[in-house]
Amino acid sequence: MFQLAAPIVAEIDIKKSRFIAHLYPVTNREQAMQHLLELRRRYPDARHYCAVLLVDGDSMLDDDGEPSGTAARPMYKVLMHKNVHNVLAVVVRYFGGIKLGAGGLVRAYTQSLNDAILLAELQPVVLMRHCVVRVDFANESRLRRCCAELSIAVGAACYGEQVELALSVPLDQCQSLQTRLRDLLAGELYFMTDEK
Repeated sequence: MFQLAAPIVAEIDIKKSRFIAHLYPVTNREQAMQHLLELRRRYPDARHYCAVLLVDGDSMLDDDGEPSGTAARPMYKVLMHKNVHNVLAVVVRYFGGIKLGAGGLVRAYTQSLNDAILLAELQPVVLMRHCVVRVDFANESRLRRCCAELSIAVGAACYGEQVELALSVPLDQCQSLQTRLRDLLAGELYFMTDEK
């Protein structure tokens, strides 16, 4: 699975119609809608703003007035074939006066998005596991230092009888990092939850 390192734009012209493909790295629908709104402002005279959103737990396919199945679905297939996630893909179309037909539209939207992906820098997606660990107050600073040394992201803390810290670790290193933390803290911690 891959994600974009940065936004990218590519443009093609087919029979006087302009197809401007925009790719944005996003993590949620709100970010995606902001980008889509900005594109509508940037290209106010465009005829269509066809969009596909692929993020964990959410997706969207919008033909924006193009015949059903001729824009968003082919764009979605390109993203799935290239294994690109955490992305908003928008193809802005200026109609050139010549109808392309359903097959022509599918080819145009597919080509414009493929051209953008060819220009993009793709990075592997690192799947993370989120867990909560509980330690005594006396060991909190030691746990935080160990997490920093092991490059484990520490999130929110909850203080009660003990300290509960939210941790994020790469999924493929989860077991080994948990074992390493237990060793470094001489077993003085407890992993409470282990959720995806």
